[in-house]
Amino acid sequence: MECKGFLFDLDGTLVDSLPAVERAWVNWAKRRGVDPQDVLDFIHGKQAITSLRHFMPGESEAAIQQEFLLLEQVEAQYTEGVTALPGAAALLARLNQLDIPWAIVTSGSIPVATARRNAGGLPQPEVFITAEQVKKGKPQPDAYLLGAERLGLAPQDCVVVEDAAAGILSGLAAGCQVIAVNAPADAPKLDQVDLLLSSLEQIAVSKTEQGAAINLVA
Repeated sequence: MECKGFLFDLDGTLVDSLPAVERAWVNWAKRRGVDPQDVLDFIHGKQAITSLRHFMPGESEAAIQQEFLLLEQVEAQYTEGVTALPGAAALLARLNQLDIPWAIVTSGSIPVATARRNAGGLPQPEVFITAEQVKKGKPQPDAYLLGAERLGLAPQDCVVVEDAAAGILSGLAAGCQVIAVNAPADAPKLDQVDLLLSSLEQIAVSKTEQGAAINLVA
């Protein structure tokens, strides 16, 4: 594969935040009298506000926004156990070394995403797309289209690196190349991604005249 830039999802792709995410949402579900498993089956890869609207049908937007603010505060504080996933730090360091542009494109809000990136010890990206910057979150293409635009690149020249079904669909809809890493086996359109990997450690990047070449580590 060849590309000119990378667009990385954060949760589940660069950092392992699953315990923190699920703890916050399970507590929310119990407080609201919602089946926690139904919540966990829905939320991954989506903006928190999208999930809240789904599980709070008929309630006012003011009530939903209030729940969002409370949940955001909890999620930003729940960083115990959040760590960089294998290969993440080394891959980002390699891209910086080669001066290859990259961005983080997350469904999380600024406070939550910043807290988790910091907890994982990952470098600050020049382009950091969060939930506040797009009206339509993943699986819609808006976030990845904005990420490519902010890097100054055409979507087809970017590689999206994702773990969640919603993010994979978003990257494909944006017209980007897509690498799925540790994605659910039942995720839709896995047959359309460019690479299906189990770890970022499998990715080796080298500099080319056009941008970057992506190879697999044996």
